[in-house]
This record gives sequence, structure tokens and C-alpha cells, in this order.
Amino acid sequence: MEQAQKPINRTGRKFDQVLAGARDVFMRDGFEGASVDAIARAAGVSKATLYSYFPDKRLLFMEVASSECNRQAQETLMLIDRAAPVREVLAMAARQMIGIFTSEFSQQIFRVCVAEADRFPELGRKFYESGPLTARRHLVEYLAEEAARGEVAVSDVELAADQFLELCKADIFARAVFGIETRFPPEQVERVVNGAVDVFLARYAAHKGYATGKTLPCLGT
Repeated sequence: MEQAQKPINRTGRKFDQVLAGARDVFMRDGFEGASVDAIARAAGVSKATLYSYFPDKRLLFMEVASSECNRQAQETLMLIDRAAPVREVLAMAARQMIGIFTSEFSQQIFRVCVAEADRFPELGRKFYESGPLTARRHLVEYLAEEAARGEVAVSDVELAADQFLELCKADIFARAVFGIETRFPPEQVERVVNGAVDVFLARYAAHKGYATGKTLPCLGT
């Protein structure tokens, strides 16, 4: 399949069928193992219909990855109550971020982006823009609002957001990426969540109570 030169038509029921079928096949077979025939069968469409939407498998994978990342980002935003105390908001954000980057599909996307980085750098860029960059942008906005309210003492909100996101990866991320573990029990996740929030607020809390607050109970993911 060769790269399309025209915009993708994202309308119609069959487009949604193609995305759903492609997601299932990519999850099962990976990027390299996914065939056009298998995707068409899973989607319940003809190969001609599939090609009419996506003449290039990379374009289809990018569309599936972008759609999934956007869905996860929107679900995460809906679950986070920004009116709650800073410590609770950060804990909710950390919990959701860990859930996203340890999900099976996110790991598939990450591995494909790394494997195809030299040949198809746009894969990684598309994934970053639709997933990690979106999360970072919302965290930057939140920290800027809380800094303006005097709840956190942050002068460089972009650096602080990056630091918090990296803290959320402690212990778990590397093991997930290298396939050492694929499932993480709630208590293991909460250990990382509480550690990330404690370290972050020890540096940036404007009020002593935030930095020394009790760790949150294990709420699961």
C-alpha cells in the first residue's frame, strides 16, 4: 500500500467499521503482522473499500492510534475533578496516566513507533501529538491556574508538568515497555501514585499541608 496524497474521508458507517476492525487486528497481530485481508475481514468491508479510505497501512495505523489516544485523553479528563484539592487532582491524574501507558494498546503503539521511527518518523509524531502532548497541555494549564491561585509555587509550569509525568512512570513504565510485566495490581499503582504526588508537592506545594498530607487510600485503577 502506498501513501495517500489526498485527505482521509472520515465520514460514514464503514469508516467506523474499518477503524474498529483495524484496531482488533493491530492488537492481535501487531503492525507488521497485520494484513490488509485480515483487516478487511475484521471490518466486514471489501479490500476496495478499505483502500478507498487508507491506501497505506501506516496511515490506517496512525488513524487508529490517534483515535484511541484521543478517546483515552477525553475519558481521563472526564474522570478528573479539577475543583478538588491539589493533592487529590494530582493523584487522579497520575492514576489515569499510569492506566493509559500500561494499557495493552498503548504498549503496542509505543513499540511500533519505536520500531518504525527511522523509516516513518510521522508515526511517533502523530502518537505524541494525540496522546502525551495532549495530557501535558492540560497538566500545564492546570498547574498555571493553581499557581495563579497560590496553591502551588511553580514558576516554570511546563518543566513542572514534565517532571510530574516522569514521576508517574517510576518503576512501572520500563517493566511495561520491555514486557516484563503486563498487569499491575492496584497497590503497586498506588505506591507509584502516592510517591509521585509526595515528591512533586515536596518541591512545589505552596502550603505545608499539601506537602505533608497523608497518602491516599488504595482506590484501584
